[in-house]
Amino acid sequence: MISVELAERLALAGLRWHPAPGDRFVIPQPELGGQVFTLSEMTIEAHHHPSGTVLGFNGTTEWALDSVAQDDALWLPREDQLRDLLGGTFVSLTVEDQDQDDAAGLTGQEEQRAGDPGRTYVVTTRGPDGHERRFTAPDAADAYAGALLALVQRAVGSGVGG
Repeated sequence: MISVELAERLALAGLRWHPAPGDRFVIPQPELGGQVFTLSEMTIEAHHHPSGTVLGFNGTTEWALDSVAQDDALWLPREDQLRDLLGGTFVSLTVEDQDQDDAAGLTGQEEQRAGDPGRTYVVTTRGPDGHERRFTAPDAADAYAGALLALVQRAVGSGVGG
């Protein structure tokens, strides 16, 4: 799962969320302590209204939370969603072994998030000009998110999408 910080960067860059069952999100408020919620037709449902989408919490009597506006929630896209959003720009995901010197350069948080600190995940994308770019991270989801962030920033910067 990508970090909240990376999800915030994607949202700020212009990535749009269309809530669907199985989506994960956080409500960035200190009192919720970074708890991750999962959208489900059984417990948390997306209610679409002309004024906006509201995420309704069904049957959660232990919470003083009936619903939250979609704009107050932060989507944590899954690895498959990130890959799908890359669309035709996605070329490949590869895993590269790092030597011990490279692995030692990871921060504590990266080591904790990485499944194997001796490996780096590389997502390769190809732009419309045929130029390939590589995005590396300690786990696959973060590599996909880095590639998508660059794609969204290019699209918004060029006036496309958004």
